[in-house]
Amino acid sequence: MEDRKANIIAVSLVAIIVISIIVARLSLRLSNTFFLILGADVAAIVAIAAVMIIRRRFNSRRKRLETQMVSEGRELRIEYSFLRKVAGVPIKFRYKELEDATDGFRSLLGRGASGAVFKGILSDGTEVAVKRIEGDQERGEKEFRSEVSAIASVQHVNLVRLLGYCIVPSGPRFLVYEFVYHGSLDKWIFPKIGGQAGRHYHGGCLTWDLRCRVALDVAKALSYLHHDCRSCILHLDVKPENILLDAAFHALVSDFGLSKLMGKEESRVVTNIRGTKGYLAPEWILENGISEKSDVYSYGMVLLEIIGGRRNIRVIDHGIHKSERKFQCFSKIVSEKLREGKVMEIVDERLVNAEEIAEIEVKKLVYIALWCIQEKPKLRPSMALVVEMLEGRVPVDEPPETEMLVVDFLSPTGGNGGDRRHRQAAVVKPYKEDNSTTSANYSFVISELSGR
Repeated sequence: MEDRKANIIAVSLVAIIVISIIVARLSLRLSNTFFLILGADVAAIVAIAAVMIIRRRFNSRRKRLETQMVSEGRELRIEYSFLRKVAGVPIKFRYKELEDATDGFRSLLGRGASGAVFKGILSDGTEVAVKRIEGDQERGEKEFRSEVSAIASVQHVNLVRLLGYCIVPSGPRFLVYEFVYHGSLDKWIFPKIGGQAGRHYHGGCLTWDLRCRVALDVAKALSYLHHDCRSCILHLDVKPENILLDAAFHALVSDFGLSKLMGKEESRVVTNIRGTKGYLAPEWILENGISEKSDVYSYGMVLLEIIGGRRNIRVIDHGIHKSERKFQCFSKIVSEKLREGKVMEIVDERLVNAEEIAEIEVKKLVYIALWCIQEKPKLRPSMALVVEMLEGRVPVDEPPETEMLVVDFLSPTGGNGGDRRHRQAAVVKPYKEDNSTTSANYSFVISELSGR
């Protein structure tokens, strides 16, 4: 554009000079004044031509240098990106890159409490999942920092890889992960309900062997986080939705937005309640501090869900008021079935009807799960020991019975307030329906002990 303007100006100046020569010739004829004007105009034309030639050569050389620098810069960026990938260090992406990769953030994979996840394809063809952390600025920044600090420097085959990040000033934060083809575990162990399938829905029913392998993969990932990193990393939100399955159905633990770092010398840390109801360990309520044993409890609940193909806590009767809600607690049913010697009734009925499953294998997994959900943290095994038990390197003893306290965080506050610092706990009381004939039909009433 600038070159075009310069050319137009030069041509205009030459035209003006030529016109002035013609006017001088007609008015002054061949006088000395005319020849003086003619010489000056010719010199001006020559000067304009020289300037344009020099400018054109300068611009040509500048463009060659710019092209060379762009090419070298691209090569350096590719080399830098390659080296960072080899070193496992997350790359800083530009917002425009992520916008182009996700086609304007149109390809929605899913949405959670902290934000949305979009599928994208980078310029080098790499498929990625872009997590946009939403919500208020302070909370989003805290979750962003937690997730990056927890997973940026760790490398494990059963942890999802963080490829990069993007920070938009006064805007959302983005985390770029490797794309995991088969999605989250919940779609593969729980029966599909109406309206759940969508454009990017992948789901089905995992076989028993695959479920055992997933359980081992998750245990290895948590064991690595707890014992093999420089700082003990507490995930604090272990649940099927945060466990992804790759193309070969290997499990990858993801979503470290609620994670917490704990020093090797620390036995427990005190922090605000975080996580998902149904997977929270009792120590959250007792406010005695949490440790890696809190993740062990959550893992035990997930393991029961993997075995049975059903949620560990679900509402079976909403009642007129929330205080009248009735819950079914799967862990209680499992304990009851184990005492009755009917352990095979715990297994997902879709698997029982489709394949032969050894009762001894089921009993081993149930024992491990019940050890993990012991109410006293000191009774729970470490994740390293869980891995050894799953691999059959150490025997699995029958776990002691536990009262199985259930915590209800979502009950509304009643009356005129009350101290919000007090959390709402609940004890599970057996409630047998009139038409029930087996213990599998037990339901449990959650009774409030204190206001929230």
